Amino acid sequence: MMKKVMIATKNRGKAAEFETLFSKYGIKVHTLLDIEDHPDIEETGNTFEENARIKAETLSKELNEMVLADDSGLIVDELGGAPGIYSARYAGEDKDDEANIDKLLHEMKEVPENKRTARFYCALALAIPGEETILVSGKCEGKILTERHGLNGFGYDPVFYATTAGKSMAELTSKEKNQISHRSEALRNLEPIMKNLFNKK
Repeated sequence: MMKKVMIATKNRGKAAEFETLFSKYGIKVHTLLDIEDHPDIEETGNTFEENARIKAETLSKELNEMVLADDSGLIVDELGGAPGIYSARYAGEDKDDEANIDKLLHEMKEVPENKRTARFYCALALAIPGEETILVSGKCEGKILTERHGLNGFGYDPVFYATTAGKSMAELTSKEKNQISHRSEALRNLEPIMKNLFNKK
């Protein structure tokens, strides 16, 4: 098996994170950004796992190659799990990070600090032609801040205080974020599976 994997995303921030995390295994990453005018894959699932599987299996069948897809988002306890699978389009179909943060801060405006608990969640699906799709997940616990902090990262990072880091996700360097993020935990759970695949192929 050639040491490459298609990541089913057009999100440059996500693509950069996967590239950083895969580089240490000598695995070349390419994404939907490398396929001209590729249509978005409709996410019709009701869970992160279902959406990740749909994206991975659809693209793997289309390209006849190994595809890794993630579906990830923010789960806020006080909002009943919202924005959840709708995290990217919480404020509308335009998928505007700043508008999403503004809406979240508005929704949480009156919520006291002890009830602002939240987590980032990531489901990964690895689809390989002729084999069973592999599903793993990861999470990062924290809370929602009352205002933005930091300039790094993307999405909800500026308003998500990561408990283990003691600061917002947007205040972390890429290296620091990759040590604690929901996506990196999911990839760590996938790592032994990937090693086994590449060793036997």
